[in-house]
Amino acid sequence: MIFGRKNRKPISIPAKPVKEWKYTTCNYCSTGCSIEVGIGHDGRIVSSRGHAGADVNRGKLCIKGILEHDLFQTPGRGTQPLMRQRFKDEFQPTDWDTAMDQTAAKIKEIQGKYGRDSFAVISTGQLLTEEFYTLGKLVRGCIGTNNYDGNTTLCMASAVSGYKRSFGSDGPPGCYEDFEHTNCLMAFGSNLPEQHPVIYWRLKEAREKRHFPLIVVDPRVTMLAQFADIHLPITPGTDCVLINAMLHVIINEGLHDQTYIDAYTNGFEEMKTILADYDPIQAQHICGIDEDMIRHVARLYAKADSAMSIWTMGINQSTHGSDGVVNINNLNLVTGNIGKPGGTSLSITGQCNAMGTREWSSCSGLPGYRALEKPEHRQEIAEFWGIDPEFFPKKRGLFQTDIFPAIESGEIKGLWLIATNPLTSMPNQPRIRKMFEKLEFLCVQDVYRDVETNQYSHVYFPAAMWAEKEGCHTNTERRVNLIRNVIEPVGEAKPDFWIFREMAKRFDNGNLIRFPETPEGAFEEMKQLSVGEGRTLDISGMSYEKIEKACGIQWPYRADAEGLKGQQRLYGDGVFQYPDGRAKLIGIKFRDNNEKPDDDYPFWCNSGRVVEHFHTRTRTGKIGNCNKFSPTPYMEINPDAAEELGIEHQTYVRLISRRGDAVVLAQLTQRVPRDMVFIPFHFHDCVNRLTLGLLDPYSRQPAFKQCAVRIEHIDQAEAARLNAERRAF
Repeated sequence: MIFGRKNRKPISIPAKPVKEWKYTTCNYCSTGCSIEVGIGHDGRIVSSRGHAGADVNRGKLCIKGILEHDLFQTPGRGTQPLMRQRFKDEFQPTDWDTAMDQTAAKIKEIQGKYGRDSFAVISTGQLLTEEFYTLGKLVRGCIGTNNYDGNTTLCMASAVSGYKRSFGSDGPPGCYEDFEHTNCLMAFGSNLPEQHPVIYWRLKEAREKRHFPLIVVDPRVTMLAQFADIHLPITPGTDCVLINAMLHVIINEGLHDQTYIDAYTNGFEEMKTILADYDPIQAQHICGIDEDMIRHVARLYAKADSAMSIWTMGINQSTHGSDGVVNINNLNLVTGNIGKPGGTSLSITGQCNAMGTREWSSCSGLPGYRALEKPEHRQEIAEFWGIDPEFFPKKRGLFQTDIFPAIESGEIKGLWLIATNPLTSMPNQPRIRKMFEKLEFLCVQDVYRDVETNQYSHVYFPAAMWAEKEGCHTNTERRVNLIRNVIEPVGEAKPDFWIFREMAKRFDNGNLIRFPETPEGAFEEMKQLSVGEGRTLDISGMSYEKIEKACGIQWPYRADAEGLKGQQRLYGDGVFQYPDGRAKLIGIKFRDNNEKPDDDYPFWCNSGRVVEHFHTRTRTGKIGNCNKFSPTPYMEINPDAAEELGIEHQTYVRLISRRGDAVVLAQLTQRVPRDMVFIPFHFHDCVNRLTLGLLDPYSRQPAFKQCAVRIEHIDQAEAARLNAERRAF
């Protein structure tokens, strides 16, 4: 039970007459639901509903999608550009030309004084794909900084890194339909009913028609764990040990698919050597799952005619995130479960268009999964854009999680933040706030003026919201879907696509590079760049008309494709994206570098999502029917631990880590073990004041899920006052 539900009235959505329904795609999570927005007789948005003809959601929506139309009337919207000399001064309204001229001048000033890479750009997973592509053109082709990344580094970087290491390329190989074919499903650190409710509905419906084992690996008794056949309450951060032990059993008992391994992979013998050290007898003492259960689950998975693995942040947000993804891929390669119906490794993406930024934003390289490290890729894009290839750097610059320490050390002096809110989303918040104070210039581009990070900005760009603009998203299963412009932006707010095009005019290369006038024009450019021998990311057969008619099309979908259905799975032919066409089996050695509970900080602190909210509550915190069920930060604590500490249900306590503290309400529940607390990560002054944020060595993604805390009593009246002030803010 989420805090506050018991005594609150149920959601009430009054019926409102609709004059016209307009097609679009949900802008919250990565499920990719097709929705229709209802426009009333007065021209205002009054309703939203699921599109019954869409394969993804088949008319269903979660609470956030059902209430998404309310976003257009939410308070705090930015309606005009704002400027100030210092972040402590009062904002002054201005016009777009003045705000853009000032921003461009500051970028050039900082780069001229300290070097091109002294200015950084951090974007999001929330923009439309055409906007990502255009931003990449602007940053890579005009501004020229190499310190450019997206906040998807906080959620999907480990999946990207793991796919590249195993398969030679990013791109989830499976699809939702695999639920309907699999004979065994293993979910690692994924709580679908609250994270991605419609994907869970697809899974639940598949199991009702044809029951198959569901195994959930999670330290907490999540909602998905409650519905599972087997729940493995693993010691936080030790997934690699569990999978290694499973692989040890599978290979020692001859349950692996040697024919598939010999035909399509490299590295099997080297991996076997490493796995020799992970007998379940030893592994059980590290991962917390007893040896007999490890053997049972390994046999169940390997003997299934088809088996699939899904995961979300429980794997990715770890110091072993990339290794965890590689090991999940190892498990499926060894058992021959890649590229066939019901057999896959499927990362459940976090943000609505995190796939779009991975594909086209040029954050990690150049558009269409091209690499800065490859001269032929730099040459190809430079010729297409019409600039000198020497303008491009020869390798990727800093990740987002390294950009902030570079501000701290003085290497980065200016920053442009686009639709991301690091004052809530980054770990170790006390340190992050000090970094922002050191910036010589900060531009914040966001739908909402009152987003927390805008406290430190010098220029604010008001961006259009979601269906106030047009373009595409790519969902978890590589399905490209269309956002239609259903209403004009409020005030002087502008689509991000327009902002990037206008900013490009203020840089020399902006006169050389052609920037299409419409998102559809950008999409046509992307189609040209998607074509190439052996290129999986091929969208050349798509068009806006086809995408809307099909309610989304999966890539690859080539120019000669027939019908409106793309390719559902990758690697079904056994050909991977390495030069020799083979996947890599990579042995994983577990290195235990997590912060652990001790005498001073005796509790694990875990974090995750609740169904009512999305990310930093920038949007859902403003919608009454979402916010009413989770209005304030809380923690789940085991009743036995609470009794020992003298903590009563729904009283305030203070959590303290080595980084900071947070005040939360205590919710007593058996969902967490005695030595753990769980906190939703959505609140700006809560869990990330505590988190450590050690980084994965490959993906540079932070370990949000493992840190240690202690609990202290707090004056209840003072805590209530602080909470009221927080909610008023």
